[in-house]
Amino acid sequence: MTRVTIYTDGAARGNPEGPGGYGTVLQYTDRNGQLHERELSAGYQKTTNNRMELMAAIVGLEALNKPCKVELYSDSKYLTDAFNQHWISGWIARGWKKADKKPVKNVDLWTRLLKAMEGHDVTYIWVKGHDGHPENERCDRLATSAADGEDLLEDTISI
Repeated sequence: MTRVTIYTDGAARGNPEGPGGYGTVLQYTDRNGQLHERELSAGYQKTTNNRMELMAAIVGLEALNKPCKVELYSDSKYLTDAFNQHWISGWIARGWKKADKKPVKNVDLWTRLLKAMEGHDVTYIWVKGHDGHPENERCDRLATSAADGEDLLEDTISI
């Protein structure tokens, strides 16, 4: 399997009802030792930070065109803990309800993320945000630039 590293970040201005964006950087090294990179980002009119964190991971995984071994870095505990603390398996087992019986938010994106993960071996790695991690800072710039940009997309779920 090809090894791919995905760095992600999401941003929202006026969270939870302001414009937002995501930034994603994909990296892999080919057989000749050549590093390949791809940047992905988009902005939305009205969204939340958590939705943008999920979108950053989703678009990174959806960009892969063959099964890969993925290390996905995020500063979102919401995203990384869902997998590393096995929250998501509990949510699914309870019909998308949290342990307190309240509905899980952003089910549309969690199900899209699970579909995007199919065929890949994904490891989620948390990094501290705004702590000088070069790729996390790069993704933050992509996300905030997208949130502040023109021609913002409409989020499909009303906030």
